[in-house]
Amino acid sequence: MDYKKLNIITGWLVFLVASWTYIATIEPTSSFWDCGEFIATAYKLEVGHPPGAPLFMILARVASSFVSTENVPMAVNVLSALASAFTILFLFWSITHMAHKVGYARQHRAHDRQHHRSSR
Repeated sequence: MDYKKLNIITGWLVFLVASWTYIATIEPTSSFWDCGEFIATAYKLEVGHPPGAPLFMILARVASSFVSTENVPMAVNVLSALASAFTILFLFWSITHMAHKVGYARQHRAHDRQHHRSSR
């Protein structure tokens, strides 16, 4: 299996593990701090405190429109868990991309040095 395919599969496995972990441990309602405010402002599609996170509010409103009123907190919390899992997925891919580039550059420089020495 080549590096690209392995990286994609491993990234999605990391996403699944992160999703399961976050969803298994979410609050069924709202908790302290900003969570309740985000749930309320997303459900009513209002502006929360700055910066407001408009994209999250719109996505949370869409997610909350498919459930009954009493399940809105759970829907918004699941959306937040999935957004966090996607963050971990893209962080994984970013790290492996940079590590692969650094490793390739080192390998390429070592090859050039070896080739330069042998050509003398």
